[in-house]
Amino acid sequence: MPTHPMPGRSLVTRRALVDMIRAATLGSYGVTGFAASPLERLLGRLGLRQPGIHVRLDDGLAIELDLTVAYGVPIAEVARQVDSAVRYSLRLALAREVSRLTIHVGGLRFSPGTAPPAVVPAPPGAIGPRDLADSGTDVA
Repeated sequence: MPTHPMPGRSLVTRRALVDMIRAATLGSYGVTGFAASPLERLLGRLGLRQPGIHVRLDDGLAIELDLTVAYGVPIAEVARQVDSAVRYSLRLALAREVSRLTIHVGGLRFSPGTAPPAVVPAPPGAIGPRDLADSGTDVA
C-alpha cells in the first residue's frame, strides 16, 4: 500500500453535488425547506431538477439557494449557518472551494397547523409595561 498521496482526478456528477448541498442545507439550524416556483416543484417531482438549488460550474463553483426559514429564528444567523455548512461539506468531500454562494429567503414557515399569535394574552394580575410606567419608578 502506497504511503504517499498519488495525484489523480475524480468525477462528481451534478446530481451528487446537489445532493451534498441539499443535505448540508437541510441539516442547518432554522431551515425548513426550499422555496420554489410551481414549475420547479413539478420538475422536482419528475426527478429532473432539485427545486431551490441552482449550481453553476463556469469559473468556479457558484451556488444559489432559495430557502424557507422557520418563523421566529434570526434569518441572518440561519444564512450564516447554511453558508458555513455548505462550504464545509464541499471542502471536506471534494477538496474544492465555493467561489460564490447566494442565499435567498423566500418565505417563513410556521409550525404545522398553527399561526403566530396576534396578541399574547397576559395572565390575570400580571404587571404590564403600562403599570410600571404609571408607577413613577425608574426601571433600568
